[in-house]
Amino acid sequence: MILAYIIVFTVIGSILSLVGSFFLLLKKEITGELSTKLISFAAGTLIGLAFLDLLPEALEESSGADVFLPALFGFVSFFFAERYIQLFHHHHEHGEKATVPLVIIGDGIHNFIDGVAITTSFLASIPLGVSTSLAVATHEIPQEIADMGVLLSSGLSKSKALALNFLSALTALVGAMMAFFFADFIEQYLYVFLGLAAGHFIYISASDLIPQLHEKFLESRKISQAFIFVSGIATIFIFTKIFEG
Repeated sequence: MILAYIIVFTVIGSILSLVGSFFLLLKKEITGELSTKLISFAAGTLIGLAFLDLLPEALEESSGADVFLPALFGFVSFFFAERYIQLFHHHHEHGEKATVPLVIIGDGIHNFIDGVAITTSFLASIPLGVSTSLAVATHEIPQEIADMGVLLSSGLSKSKALALNFLSALTALVGAMMAFFFADFIEQYLYVFLGLAAGHFIYISASDLIPQLHEKFLESRKISQAFIFVSGIATIFIFTKIFEG
């Protein structure tokens, strides 16, 4: 039963993440405005998920063990992972073609980890799994829009760029299935993996998404972004309260 939930919600999240790519092909101007709103909402859902759902669940599963150290490790590990990717890009940037494999590999690893986080959340509880899938989908849509833009600007055809984005999105399912295969081990240290997932999502929100919101605000001075950000947090809060009852 849990496996069915994992597969369905991971696939739904992967499909939704590709929706942005299709929108980009249809109407670039509309996609840009939609992407900004999604980034605001995604930043809120990821922060809300980490602090209102993942960390509390990790505390319940920990039996008094430290859950904040795994969360910190998750945060710091993604800092170094992103720093490595930036260095790799700097030393291998001999034209736009070098950007294509970097985008695909980086996005594939990111999606793989998202898949692991989804499975870990479902192993803790179905509502937490659903919340995690929602948060993953909301931040993947603007990410895929950005990746699609890079691939197209690198000279790839629309069909090839879509195909590469699709293959990259499937790595989330690979990560989810591998995590389920090692479910017995993960369940022994569930609080650790929940903490790692929380650190992962906090990093994405605080380091990648929120700085983009600040940049967009300086350009447009639209206060609506802040309300959308808060609505993302509120969505997770309401969802968790509904299933607490």
